[in-house]
Amino acid sequence: MLSITLRPRCSAAVLAAVLLAACGGGNMAGPTPPVKLVFTVQPRNATAAAAIPTVYVALQDAPGNTVASASNAVTVALGTNPGGGTLSGTTTTNAVNGAAGFADLRVDRLGSGYTLVATSGTLTGATSAPFDIQLGRVPVSADFYQTCGVTPAGAPYCWGDNTDGELGDGTTTNRTSPVAVAGGLSFAAVSAGLYHTCGVTLVGAAYCWGSNTNGQLGDGTTTSRTSPVAVGGGLSFAAVSAGGAHTCGVTLAGAADCWGDNVVGEIGDGTATTRLSPVAVGGGLTFVAVSAGQDFTCGVTLAGAAYCWGHNSGGELGDGTMTNRLSPVAVGGGLRFAAVTTGATHSCGVTPAGTAYCWGDNLHGQLGDGTTTTRTSPVAVGGGLIFAALSTGQYDTCGVTVGGTAYCWGDNTYGELGDGTTTDRLSPVAVGGGLSFTTVSAGIYHTCGATLAGAAYCWGYNTNGQLGDGTTTNRLSPVAVGGGLSFAAAAVE
Repeated sequence: MLSITLRPRCSAAVLAAVLLAACGGGNMAGPTPPVKLVFTVQPRNATAAAAIPTVYVALQDAPGNTVASASNAVTVALGTNPGGGTLSGTTTTNAVNGAAGFADLRVDRLGSGYTLVATSGTLTGATSAPFDIQLGRVPVSADFYQTCGVTPAGAPYCWGDNTDGELGDGTTTNRTSPVAVAGGLSFAAVSAGLYHTCGVTLVGAAYCWGSNTNGQLGDGTTTSRTSPVAVGGGLSFAAVSAGGAHTCGVTLAGAADCWGDNVVGEIGDGTATTRLSPVAVGGGLTFVAVSAGQDFTCGVTLAGAAYCWGHNSGGELGDGTMTNRLSPVAVGGGLRFAAVTTGATHSCGVTPAGTAYCWGDNLHGQLGDGTTTTRTSPVAVGGGLIFAALSTGQYDTCGVTVGGTAYCWGDNTYGELGDGTTTDRLSPVAVGGGLSFTTVSAGIYHTCGATLAGAAYCWGYNTNGQLGDGTTTNRLSPVAVGGGLSFAAAAVE
């Protein structure tokens, strides 16, 4: 035990110092100040128009300890900039507990090897690990009586009805198994619409083919095409979505543009004027994705807010009314969505936590809430399932859970729910076959999906060969698409 003899000439300060030293005392100068920045959570690859997963920058002292008391402002900017992109979002924020988090950063150009540079006053800055901005891959897309898919290498194939050239093979001949789309283009994704199909190439150029009676191909004409034609305007797209007789896309900068039929405002430019080439959707919103329905459109902003516009007689816009809208209106309920999907007269969305909500017409139970009651604002899908993705069809909805199980609900006249019956379902029922899916796409009366291994399966109505199994026989449960092709989505990470 320490023994201290008090002497008159020893001040209280000296005694305190002796006690601290003897007992392993602390730093009399207080906490060590930060001298440098370090990326403790690096930026990861992201798809175009979406936010980069949250990045963290710590303020550290010389030995490399995070200084928990530091609240300095930290700024991030692009360092290496292979695509000539612009960084947006919250680029300056104050540190909390010694670390600054950046949750909404976006880069508006494709590229491989971007880096971020962090600065804060006189502190030594930091450079992040490299990351890529890529186009999101969508392996299969089903709509009216046709289906299309993209291989991991970007080769597009379509099958089913081809009356208007929507298969893109240069003919108007129906196909009961996959046929290559003409033109030799490499696509990140394709989207099948009512009588037309569109896609985005690996470098962000949009092309469409098929019926063009309302300008839905976006090439400035109303001439139908049996092979891909470039969408006018010179825009670079992150994704496109083909609807009834209109098409919409999100640019790499997050702007939404639409073209084609606009009689009920589905283009969202504040008018009812048909457009033969892309026009900007009104409202000045920044979107990460849009989905074109039969004659309406919905989208999700970077902040997760859902907006819709166009036809609304079934409440499919979700704003609590049945009033058509010529420009975007917010979906009610104050929910935050990761994605939305549109059908004929209903819409659905999935939250970041995986909860599914739907709204609009519910005659066949396509909202999945256990009723046939139409809803003008979002209602939770029953069953308590956690979904990774959803897809709305004509009068049905399907989704894939985080575990890879496919569920469907709503109209089942032709077996489009895939449960081996033709019984309508008012809440989710598992698709038969025991398959594990990465994605599903609901069409008019048929549904298709892709497994992790890249095998494509379809079920439901097949009169035009849209199931791709080489027949025109309807199927009540999944059958493999022929041709031995892989439609696996390329991973972002």
